[in-house]
Amino acid sequence: MAPRSIVSSFLTFLLCISPAFSTNSEGNALHALRSRLNDATNVLQSWDPTLVNPCTWFHVTCDSNNHVIRLDLGNSNISGSLGPELGELKHLQYLELYRNDLSGKIPKELGKLKSLVSMDLYDNRFEGKIPKSFSKLKSLRFLRLNNNKLTGSIPRELVSLSNLKVFDVSNNDLCGTIPVDGPFGTFSMESFENNRLNGPELKGLVPYDFGC
Repeated sequence: MAPRSIVSSFLTFLLCISPAFSTNSEGNALHALRSRLNDATNVLQSWDPTLVNPCTWFHVTCDSNNHVIRLDLGNSNISGSLGPELGELKHLQYLELYRNDLSGKIPKELGKLKSLVSMDLYDNRFEGKIPKSFSKLKSLRFLRLNNNKLTGSIPRELVSLSNLKVFDVSNNDLCGTIPVDGPFGTFSMESFENNRLNGPELKGLVPYDFGC
């Protein structure tokens, strides 16, 4: 066998066996998430980065093409923070991270998840602002961010989410006024309670971030 063929065969072998050469961006993204989390009860022990894809991992659901479409880690006794790598889960439809002890800022890269239908981050300790990038999630139907430590105003860009059916930001430290356009005209006031919000937006009378 020619030397060049030997080298080529060896590189192919390395690509097959080494996670360092992994081309599965979704598996890499989830492994990066695991490295950020404290897993007190070992719910992530099946997350083995040496596997070809993460579809056999517990709490991960894939479609028929082995794309990750669900991440179910609600009420899993995990702590830590989220990172920008979650934006690599391009086919994700359900992001369920509720009732944990997650903290830090919500990554703006979640706005890349164009297939997302449901994002449940409630009952954690997230802080900072609601990312304006969420306005890119045109398939989003459920957005629950209640019971965190979020601050700032509700981004007006979110009024463009025409498919949004449930929106809950209660029990945070949000300020400003409540949007009235788009789907926001259908949400109950309970979805906004226990913040520093000043009631529905009065267009042309006061700025939407009045009181922030």
